[in-house]
Amino acid sequence: MDVPHTILIVEDEPLIAMMIEDFLEVLGKAPAGPVDSVTAALALIAAGGIDAAILDVNLRGGEKSFPIADALAASGIPFLFATGGSHDTVSEAYRDRPTLPKPFTMDGVAKALDALG
Repeated sequence: MDVPHTILIVEDEPLIAMMIEDFLEVLGKAPAGPVDSVTAALALIAAGGIDAAILDVNLRGGEKSFPIADALAASGIPFLFATGGSHDTVSEAYRDRPTLPKPFTMDGVAKALDALG
């Protein structure tokens, strides 16, 4: 499989989203988004061109990113979860997916993306 290049960022904290964007650009990746809701993320996935995704588990208003994970899985697009909590916050169906613990580091993001490739 090719190493993912265009990475969808689903993150509801603007500063964290900007940091992930910066990391991706330094790593030679093209960020897509960032988006902070299930609806916006599903629209980008439907539009195509996404190679992988970084999903914050908890989004605004109590929304969870699992419907996004479902759409990505159905499309065969690899993804990982970004979480400030434990791996237990990830839906049981996706516990086998990589997670990126907060706070993020450039090295952590690079390793997590390598795990997808």
